[in-house]
Amino acid sequence: NAQGAIKFKSEKHDFGKIAEGTQATYSFEFTNTGKSPVIISNVQPSCGCTTPDWTREPIMPGKTGKVTASYNSTGRPGNFNKSITVVNNGETQQIQLFISGVVEPKK
Repeated sequence: NAQGAIKFKSEKHDFGKIAEGTQATYSFEFTNTGKSPVIISNVQPSCGCTTPDWTREPIMPGKTGKVTASYNSTGRPGNFNKSITVVNNGETQQIQLFISGVVEPKK
């Protein structure tokens, strides 16, 4: 198989407890385990409360990149579990990442 393939170290991240108003940010690291460069064309969060950023340039075979998710907890006390869909031209064209945690309300 000559295609590229991005393999994430982890596809889930639990922030645990965070204070309301915190911007919870996590970078999901991945490696291109395939034989061709992989390009991430888009990263779609499940809601507007999550802002994604990602490696824009083609990821060569054997090289690493990252997808960063920032969750804005302002005005959102309680549990959260959000997905981020990574759209790419590799073997698995849509990979879902998940962030979760508990936002502790302001006193």
